[in-house]
Amino acid sequence: MKWNLRVQAAERGIWKSAELRRMLAEAGLEISQGKMSGLWTGTPTTIRLDDLDVICHVLACKPTDLLVPEPEKVQARKPGSKQQEANGNSNIVTPRFGPKHDRPAPPL
Repeated sequence: MKWNLRVQAAERGIWKSAELRRMLAEAGLEISQGKMSGLWTGTPTTIRLDDLDVICHVLACKPTDLLVPEPEKVQARKPGSKQQEANGNSNIVTPRFGPKHDRPAPPL
């Protein structure tokens, strides 16, 4: 997912995170300066749905305006995808089978 907060804010003439933070506080959502910085400059790993409701209300937008799907990233995560192989990005664990004597003996 692509986090589109700054674009949505800019389309409404909001150019600074402090201005949006003030507007959110007026709507009842108190956000710390650090959290606001994270929302403004990057993609949040989590966001409370209640907070998302207030952000959408203040920006007069929908959640789908803030969260934009990126299907190509989903495709790249699939095991065996060409993009994953090109990046050397494989999360597949392949078990190694061999004689039992290759393993160290358990501690006594």
